[in-house]
Amino acid sequence: MNLLLVLVVAVAVLLAGWALLQGAQGRRKEQQAGARIEQLQRDLQTLAGQTLNFSQQLGQLSQNVTKSLEGVTGALQKGITDSATIAAQAQSAMAGELKNSRETLGHIQQQLGAVQQAGQQMSQTAQTLQNILGGAKSRGSLGEITLERLLEDCLPPGLYATQYRFSSGEAADAVVFLRDKKLMAIDSKFPLDAYRRIAAEGDEARRAFATAVKGHADAIAKKYIVPEEGTLDLALMFVPSESVYYELLMTADAKGQPLDAYCRDKQVIVVSPNTLYAHLCVIAMGLRGMQTEENVRRLLESLSGLEKQLGKFGDKFETLGTHLKKAAQSYDQADKLLEKTQDALQGMLAPAPAEPVLENGQNKLSFTAEAAAKKSA
Repeated sequence: MNLLLVLVVAVAVLLAGWALLQGAQGRRKEQQAGARIEQLQRDLQTLAGQTLNFSQQLGQLSQNVTKSLEGVTGALQKGITDSATIAAQAQSAMAGELKNSRETLGHIQQQLGAVQQAGQQMSQTAQTLQNILGGAKSRGSLGEITLERLLEDCLPPGLYATQYRFSSGEAADAVVFLRDKKLMAIDSKFPLDAYRRIAAEGDEARRAFATAVKGHADAIAKKYIVPEEGTLDLALMFVPSESVYYELLMTADAKGQPLDAYCRDKQVIVVSPNTLYAHLCVIAMGLRGMQTEENVRRLLESLSGLEKQLGKFGDKFETLGTHLKKAAQSYDQADKLLEKTQDALQGMLAPAPAEPVLENGQNKLSFTAEAAAKKSA
């Protein structure tokens, strides 16, 4: 700032010297030089004023920059502090999460141990069940018991029967009684022996399983689809094991035809416990709907008979009203006649008034005759 003023002063001194030199050269140019000097002085004053304004602006700008730097510095310090706080909190949260993760892993390990132990127990139970179901008679009893429980849960006792025997001597494990005296037979046997060999023998056992299922479907169609004895044109093959049912659905015979499709061709529907439950629920709903329809039909018949009886009662009531109207008219006529009779009787029983003395017998006679006529009336 001082340097700039020194420069300005130096310039002014140089210009003044130059003006003096020019004045020495001639008076003609004194006036012009004086004017120029005055103009230069004014310019110098203007430049000095601008320099002062520039100095003030520089000072203001310096103050603003200083304030901005102070604000930025405070914000940076606050941001650094907040970042440190957030980092500390995040570190604490991560430590907590890691601790929870370790605890969760510990629980998972405990649960895995429990699951492993339960798996061993289930394996032992499955082995025990396999030993129990080793005989065909035991498997048949299990299927019959499962089928009977499903029937008890879904249908009223009067809508099904177990061990239903046909005229041929064959006995179905269960039948469901439908409308119009129709029957639907259910067989609960299943080829478990062939299924058990699949895991050990592979494809050969699977082919044997397919052959056993097809033979069983043929037997059901022959034994339990008897339309002349009131059965439907289909029967149900109940497989009381979901795994056997799944294997049946996924297995095809030597010709590539799925076993369930072969059974359907024979009018035999393969069902598992879950699907049989759904079938029985639908049958129960249908039977309830048909029973409701029958009740509505009987109610309509009863209402129709009641309507006819009401019509007959209306006819009788109208006839009774006609007779009552006629009786009322007869009563009114009889009442009027009774009143006339009573009036006449009272007139006849009333005492006759004293007859006036007439001058001659002719007038007396006419009066007497007139009185007699009134009495007779």
